[in-house]
Amino acid sequence: MFWERFYSMCVAKGTKPNPVAKEIGISSGIVTKWKNVGTLPNGETLIKIADYLGCSVDYLLGRTDKPEVNR
Repeated sequence: MFWERFYSMCVAKGTKPNPVAKEIGISSGIVTKWKNVGTLPNGETLIKIADYLGCSVDYLLGRTDKPEVNR
């Protein structure tokens, strides 16, 4: 679930996962693990991804179908 949502949000923002990861300080090797092994980012990284992509952590984790951030 995470990988699909992460990837689709990247595409919606006109970018791809590796450039996003580089921008927030994550290696491409970690991104490969997310994709191929299905591991999840830690909490701090999830927050960075969600902030960068303008969506909620809950959306990235599949806990809601609404990408909007609840503030």
